[in-house]
Amino acid sequence: MVKAVRVHKHGGPEVLIFEDVEVAAPGAGQLRVRHHAIGINYIDTYFRMGMYPSPVGMPFVAGNEAAGEVVAVGPDVKDFKVGDRVAYVVGLGAYAQERLMPAERAVKIPDGISYEQAAGMMLKGMTAQYLLNRTFKVGKGTTVLMHAAAGGVGQILCQWANHLGATVIGTVGNKEKGELAKAVGCHHVIYYRDEDFVARVKEVTGGKLCDVVYDGIGKATFPGSLDCIRPLGMFVSFGSASGQIDAFNINILQTKGSLFATRPTLNTYVAKRDDLVATANDLFNVVKSGVVKIPVNQRYALKDAVKAHQDLEARETTGSSILLP
Repeated sequence: MVKAVRVHKHGGPEVLIFEDVEVAAPGAGQLRVRHHAIGINYIDTYFRMGMYPSPVGMPFVAGNEAAGEVVAVGPDVKDFKVGDRVAYVVGLGAYAQERLMPAERAVKIPDGISYEQAAGMMLKGMTAQYLLNRTFKVGKGTTVLMHAAAGGVGQILCQWANHLGATVIGTVGNKEKGELAKAVGCHHVIYYRDEDFVARVKEVTGGKLCDVVYDGIGKATFPGSLDCIRPLGMFVSFGSASGQIDAFNINILQTKGSLFATRPTLNTYVAKRDDLVATANDLFNVVKSGVVKIPVNQRYALKDAVKAHQDLEARETTGSSILLP
């Protein structure tokens, strides 16, 4: 038996139950992993609330991301052995001391990357990788708007976009988060609670607007985000921290400048193992080089997952948060 955090019914943070679960021996193509650190992400709250359906039914062990060591290897696994340090993003099952998982979804953690860093960056960091390099190719001369610039994905996006040569505009909720955003590469900070972010973007860009907006907030920032984008620019909606964007008349994209809009997800971009490994390795390389730092700013015991979700949803966290089993 191992300890895990399970959801038996949908609801608020209080439905996260710390309890014993059985973990079987690994089957064909599986690894048994003993976690050293577990990532906390906003998507975890969507599954907990029922906004996203659980692919394994109820009850389910929460969490999508963790890092640990391989303690057992199932038949037909060739690329991993007991003792390997691995990290992953997999649908559900991470809030546990140990788990089974498909070997094809694990990646080896290179020397120079800690378990805590890996757990704090796999989902957020690989998300940043594909958003900046594949969804919209950011480079020298690109102007980007990052909502929630001091958040977990936001801080990684800002550092990486800055490194790629972009002008980075970020929105934040308060002065403390504004200082964080500046420290990670935001050239211009907008305080969305005190300022009209659309007006400020127009002012900062001299009316030229942005090439791309990365929006993990959702309902509260739409459709204002569209008014920050130059003609033929792109709106990238990758999260719904304030609620999901309601269905809208697609003609709005025409009237605001023949805009492109997409709702990407990491699962699609790393569905093929080759893409998963390439995305993870690109992330590991920029972190090892020092270009991108992974700020693990909140640590909670696994048994305190309720508190972790309360803090996350109250927007009291910055950077990455992890659970320690």
